[in-house]
Amino acid sequence: MTTTLSRLLVLLTALGAVLVAATGPAHAHASLTGSSPADGEVVATSPERVELTFSERVSLTGDQALRVLDPAGERVDTGEITDLSADGVVRHGVALADGLADGTYTVAWQAISADSHPIAGAFTFSIGAPSETSVRLPAQGPGGSTAGTLYDLARFPAYAGFLLLTGGAAFLLVCRPGPAARPHLQRLTLAGWTTATAATLALLLLRGPYTGTGLRDVVDTKTGTALLCRLLLLGAAALWVAALTADRARGRRARAALAGTGVLLAPATAATWALAEHASTGPWSWLAVPADLVHLLAAGAWLGGLAALLALLYRSPVPVPRAAVRRFSRLAFWSVVALAATGLFQSWRQVGGWDPLLSTRYGQLLVVKTALVALLVGTAWISRRWTARLADPPAGPAPDAPDAPDAPDAPHTPPPAPDGPDDPARRAQLARQRAAVQRTRRRRDRDRDSGRTGLRRSVLAEAAIAAAVLAVTTALTGSTPARTEAAAGTSATAPQPLSLQLPYDTGGPHGRGTALIDITPGVTGENVLHLRLEDPEGLPNGAEEVRIALTLPAEDLGPLRYEPAHVDVGHWVADDLRLPRPGDWELSLTLRTSEIDQTTETTTLTVG
Repeated sequence: MTTTLSRLLVLLTALGAVLVAATGPAHAHASLTGSSPADGEVVATSPERVELTFSERVSLTGDQALRVLDPAGERVDTGEITDLSADGVVRHGVALADGLADGTYTVAWQAISADSHPIAGAFTFSIGAPSETSVRLPAQGPGGSTAGTLYDLARFPAYAGFLLLTGGAAFLLVCRPGPAARPHLQRLTLAGWTTATAATLALLLLRGPYTGTGLRDVVDTKTGTALLCRLLLLGAAALWVAALTADRARGRRARAALAGTGVLLAPATAATWALAEHASTGPWSWLAVPADLVHLLAAGAWLGGLAALLALLYRSPVPVPRAAVRRFSRLAFWSVVALAATGLFQSWRQVGGWDPLLSTRYGQLLVVKTALVALLVGTAWISRRWTARLADPPAGPAPDAPDAPDAPDAPHTPPPAPDGPDDPARRAQLARQRAAVQRTRRRRDRDRDSGRTGLRRSVLAEAAIAAAVLAVTTALTGSTPARTEAAAGTSATAPQPLSLQLPYDTGGPHGRGTALIDITPGVTGENVLHLRLEDPEGLPNGAEEVRIALTLPAEDLGPLRYEPAHVDVGHWVADDLRLPRPGDWELSLTLRTSEIDQTTETTTLTVG
């Protein structure tokens, strides 16, 4: 490749890395949906175990996967995590030591989501009554460290290497550009294999620090197994690439054998992504996995083939045969059709609606990718127009023939007379001079075709856009699908504040009105209570004293008494309201509007 082209490709690769790094740590697909004991719950006696419920399948491996710490920070769990999943509910638990003392206990957990991303969290519960705790957990969970950033960056060359490997080989075997193109395509294919192998090895080594587990634990996970399988398949592909670059691979039977082997290796390698990332989770996964396989292979045939064509247009000393370019044009067309069909299906599956498409990070990245692909398709249409104008290169001797005559107008400098009739050094010098003259003539003849010049420029623009598409795609694989993020946001905001209207009448002047009570977030644990008193006209009403008591009759718990603080005319707040258990709570509101005028009103509120 020319120096200018090489620099441009390096710049595009760096741009891709910046785009991937700018997305930040990968977000997880799974989320914690419940626990027993619940966050902030106060239980009367020591529970036998702690259970966690997740939105989808997760893997909890390693000594740090699920820990229960007492107020002093000492572990009180047995360390044996049990899978309690049943009837579609994903639940894991860990047994606790017997006879735990009263106080506040911290549950810290970290897991691997089914789509390979690490998730972590912590919460507290209390036995008997809350207490002080010395437990201090790190603010940064797995995936947010330097190793996590490097892991995200390494995914870009892993994808790029796979595309170059499959695209270069497909162009060589399907488009058949001729003997002069073989060395350049062989080098491109070898570069793709080297990049994919090095990036996969880096991903495997970074996986442990990225997820906060050891290498042995990584190997036991789905993603670790996929990375190991990818390395083994790339090892087999090394032999295939060696055969592809051998001279005996030029025959028809050899090409057929190589193509058949490639048809087996390419989907198997693509499956190491499809079976370990977003396609393997969520709805319709049985169809999403093969669709993702087709998507990856079509991207390799189109984008990797595009890189191969770009290399030949800029590197090959002879014009690329018109027939080879047209074969690639047809291959690219059907690849785009496959990409569009599978991409639409995956977008529908992972987004699910217009609101998540615009309100989530995944949806926004998908919009950017769609715009870039549309621009790429438009540029490819221009390339097809240039392809239609191509003329076949003039017939003549083989470009690599040692005795090919010079063009009539080619500059010719007679070599100096040799020192002797059999001087090998002078003969070698003469051969180099003739080869240089032939290369100059061939490049001048190649660049004389305006159609090929226009094609080179449009393909270069396609390659630049393709690099950006690949960067955004890599960022998408590290983001929570829009459907999941929207569902998690809905789940997070689902508990609505408990709102009550309670009429009251203390019997004295200005003693009649309505008490408006809002309890936020209205779940077990810590809450904030807002009380507003309004007179019959809807104006703020006052009171000299306000008291609240909460009782859970079903469990003989309470009364829990609170005296809200007066913050404004007709407005009181209790910011330390604790509801330790779910159930039907009786709320008693006592209002005193004078020395002798007082009433107590009672209502029931349900806490989930």
